[in-house]
Amino acid sequence: MFTENEVAALLNFPGILEEVTKIKQKFIDEEAEFLEIEEHDFLSLMLLTPSIGIALSNGSVSLFEEMALNKKARKLSKGGYWMKQDPVVFAMEHLIKGYDKWSPIFYNHIKKLMHAAIDVDTTKDSNFNIDTANESDQCIQVLKSPFILIRFLTSFFMNDEEEDIIADRKIAQIEYDRVTEIAQQLGLTDLPIYQIYHSKLIVK
Repeated sequence: MFTENEVAALLNFPGILEEVTKIKQKFIDEEAEFLEIEEHDFLSLMLLTPSIGIALSNGSVSLFEEMALNKKARKLSKGGYWMKQDPVVFAMEHLIKGYDKWSPIFYNHIKKLMHAAIDVDTTKDSNFNIDTANESDQCIQVLKSPFILIRFLTSFFMNDEEEDIIADRKIAQIEYDRVTEIAQQLGLTDLPIYQIYHSKLIVK
């Protein structure tokens, strides 16, 4: 997943800082009146939206899921907040409550960010077929994928920063459906790297 320094770098892509500032103010005005948060931390919050969506797939966030989300939030936060309240963790409480309203807005911004950071269409491969690709083919696709695209994918869908994209992982049906829905909203479904990740999800 992204590091604190990488989140700071994402703000430097054309138009991203201005858009984050605009959405942040809207979020504060309509959802969290007394929220004090910098653009860096607000972008971190937006990048956590897919993880929050998956955690909410069964209607509520469990204690284990909350701990995992807090860990991710603190990793993305500007400056680190181990000894005091993390603004991303605090803002996340508001996003959890207003997920249905804000997730489409945040996903739309994440799509803009991805396309500002990388030519996403060039990562598609018409010769790749997930149904016939063996493990070696899949590994090659992962290695060919731009680093930043892998960062986006792991930040969205994985908790362990060292997790292997091509490793099998068990997931509940309701979480599987939410992952699929989020990927569609983010425009990931045609990308081989996502198709590989998705093919490794085993409904338990």
